[in-house]
Amino acid sequence: MLKAIGVFTALLLFWELFCLTQIIPEALLPSPPQVAKAFIELLYTGMPPGHRLPGHALYSLGRVLAGTGLAVLCGVPTGLVLGSSPKLRSLFMPVINFLRPIPPLAWIPLAILWFGLGFASAVYLIFLGAFFPIVLSTCSGVNSVDRLFVDSVRIFGAKQGAIWLKVLLPGAMPSILTGIRVGLGIGWMTLVAAEFTGIRGGYGLGYMIMNARDLQRTDEVMAGMAAIGIIGLGMEYLMGRLAKHLLRWQ
Repeated sequence: MLKAIGVFTALLLFWELFCLTQIIPEALLPSPPQVAKAFIELLYTGMPPGHRLPGHALYSLGRVLAGTGLAVLCGVPTGLVLGSSPKLRSLFMPVINFLRPIPPLAWIPLAILWFGLGFASAVYLIFLGAFFPIVLSTCSGVNSVDRLFVDSVRIFGAKQGAIWLKVLLPGAMPSILTGIRVGLGIGWMTLVAAEFTGIRGGYGLGYMIMNARDLQRTDEVMAGMAAIGIIGLGMEYLMGRLAKHLLRWQ
């Protein structure tokens, strides 16, 4: 932890020294103290005025959690079914591998046409970013479960639903949680672009950054980016704690 803080401090010092050279104009690359001041302004004044940073963060978190939650609800069962059925996997995995490389940003025009400019389109783009890592990780986790366990419970008369819930789901849980962590991270990265295009008013970190850009407030743009990074670190920490709690039996 101390080493990480030391590296971060060294990067900030290098940034400050580089700004002192004035190779890049201050309007294009503000110094760390200017970004810190802008961060405080976003907390207490807001961008646009009255729309403060905590409100933007809460709205963005709501969109990300809604999109990722929907991806979990759809992706985990899909991964369980595909992982336990070679026939279905051979049928549908090519479709998934075809759609997976398409970045969520490429879906923006369709998202706007289908859902309009608002909450639904942003959630849809975040869902697309999180869905495929969850499906693939769940499928991989199911495949890693020893077939001996599955055959043993089947001999005792267990139905397929019970096998999924009692054997495959617990056995695949480490991979599932990894997929959710990756999906949540991708969804959080997709957030700003989703809010750039899918939100035209109200709250959201992407909406806040776009307003700062329109006013040529580079310091507030970078402060918004810092807020996204800080919240992302917090989510990663919480997911790590959750994984340790759920996998304490290992």
